Amino acid sequence: MSYTYPYPRPAVTVDCLITRIFEGQKQCLLIRRKRDPFRYQWALPGGFVNINEKLIDAARRELLEETGLKITHLEQFHTFDEPGRDPRGRTISVVYTGYIDNAHSEVRASSDASEAKWFYLHELPELAFDHHDIIELAKKNNRI
Repeated sequence: MSYTYPYPRPAVTVDCLITRIFEGQKQCLLIRRKRDPFRYQWALPGGFVNINEKLIDAARRELLEETGLKITHLEQFHTFDEPGRDPRGRTISVVYTGYIDNAHSEVRASSDASEAKWFYLHELPELAFDHHDIIELAKKNNRI
């Protein structure tokens, strides 16, 4: 059965805020975007949720596709729903946090990421979308 509603539907994405300790300091994993919007800018790994996919499964899939990391334990952190946060249209993002014990975790970019790299939290580059705000809220709430 199919239904039609007179209401526009927002897109749903997931983003992954993954951290580790390296040389005694916290780092977070970022990817360099291969496509517009924000082409070549750094961002949290993430992407669109498929129509028949659970959010947690989408988060794990996107993380693996973009960085090569397979993490089983991710925790839902916060939903970001500010209108205008994505220039492609109304997009709601559910952010997951995770931690890697292995300080020497190798990452490799693939899918729609041209590069994947660990950054110290106090030396982050300019970030795409509202990803700086996401990281700041996670710090404020002691989630990273």
